[in-house]
Amino acid sequence: MGGEERSDGVWIFVAEKWVDIVVSVERHGIRVLNLRMVLDNGLLNVLMVNAPYSGKQDEEKESFWNDVFHLVSCIPRNGCLSW
Repeated sequence: MGGEERSDGVWIFVAEKWVDIVVSVERHGIRVLNLRMVLDNGLLNVLMVNAPYSGKQDEEKESFWNDVFHLVSCIPRNGCLSW
């Protein structure tokens, strides 16, 4: 899932054998995705991120990190997180 301009986005491919355990794919801006999967022992959150590179504006970098930190802070303490 990239932005309309099709650059600087993030994408996720899920193997067919895992599709049935995916409960959601949430986009947070064009650079952050959270894939949630139900496993035997609970919920797995997998974050896919594409950080702005050094040539980008400071405002874009700050917005990116705010999105990431907000998303991580919303995951329950007993939730499982994978980067």
